[in-house]
Amino acid sequence: MSSAEPGGAAARSLLERVFREEAGRLTASLVRLLGDFDLAEEMVAEAVVEALARWPSAGPPERPGAWLLTCARNKAVDRIRRESRYRDKLQQVAALPESVDREPDDRLRLIFTCCHPALDADAQVALTLRAVAGLTTAEIARAFLLPEATLAKRLTRAKQKITKAGIPYRAPEPDELTDRLQAVLRVIYLVFNEGYFTTGGEAGVRRELVDDAEWLAGLLVHALPTQPEPLGLLALIRLHSARWAARLDNRGRLVPLAEQDRSRWDTRRIRSAVALIERAAALRRPGPYQIEAAIAAVHCEAPSWHATDWPQLLTLYDMLAALDPSPVVRLSRAVAVSHIDGPATALRQVDALADSLGHYHLYHAARASLLRDLGRTDDARQADQQALKLTANPAERALLTARLQDVPARRHPS
Repeated sequence: MSSAEPGGAAARSLLERVFREEAGRLTASLVRLLGDFDLAEEMVAEAVVEALARWPSAGPPERPGAWLLTCARNKAVDRIRRESRYRDKLQQVAALPESVDREPDDRLRLIFTCCHPALDADAQVALTLRAVAGLTTAEIARAFLLPEATLAKRLTRAKQKITKAGIPYRAPEPDELTDRLQAVLRVIYLVFNEGYFTTGGEAGVRRELVDDAEWLAGLLVHALPTQPEPLGLLALIRLHSARWAARLDNRGRLVPLAEQDRSRWDTRRIRSAVALIERAAALRRPGPYQIEAAIAAVHCEAPSWHATDWPQLLTLYDMLAALDPSPVVRLSRAVAVSHIDGPATALRQVDALADSLGHYHLYHAARASLLRDLGRTDDARQADQQALKLTANPAERALLTARLQDVPARRHPS
């Protein structure tokens, strides 16, 4: 069967899905085996090429991820065997058992390696998103608002620095953990965010990335049980994932929080997340992830959108803004203000953020919502159109397109 026939298309589709789900795990496992980022990524890529050649005719294996890892490992052994300067590594890899089972903390160790203080903060995040989360260079470049070529050079420099500096592939000792904690928390949060609002590809959401982020945050909580911020991050991820079943409609469009069917929310996960927040609060060292989790908990515990405790949310946003006075936090705060002081007051606060957030699609989507509340339908359409231009996420685009089709244009009275 040729790859052009239906079976070949199905095999390619399966391979693309498996690669998206497994790339970070495969790379982390091979980095552990080889100690070389570039070689690990190259072997994973060669395994994918091998799968493209075999799967359309032979059919996909029972365990596609395990097949790819075994193939990549064997190709690494062949490569090292051909290059005498890697003789020591050959002995190390060849002595490993044939089992393709991955150690459970491979990716956490890889995150700590990527977040070594010898690398600058942006390089830490970019390298981790590439090696651990399996995001493409193009996806990471969009997240950083950088040209793809610039981001590729940054990744190359970071990997070279790890090799030249001899940065070990291991989790730090307990007295070193806290020094890297903020960088690791940031990376896990970004992995979660990429799953929750995917920046590239055909899928609007990627549940496997959200699950990976929750798993990694759980490992971090286990490694640092007396640190409150990992508890806050784990709670935040659980609260958002508890609403997963209600996030998309049957057309794949995002369902706004106000319109979600709350009976579909996972109340067990919500309770477990609230317990994590309480455990973190008992440590009496508040931080931004704990506050973000508390904000999410207020939404999850409200019986309906109209019963949301907006004054409590505004207090929490004030606390968050004191720690993180970023324009995005101020935008979210303005949304809470709209439910207390009205959309006109909130719109003035949102408009004040135009210079810093004009490139951000959620800024325009928030403006559109406020403008609709004020009856300025034509202005709202223009804001939604701008939001549509600025997002590549298919679920968000479907929602915005539906809004533009459902709401007729109307001239605002002068």
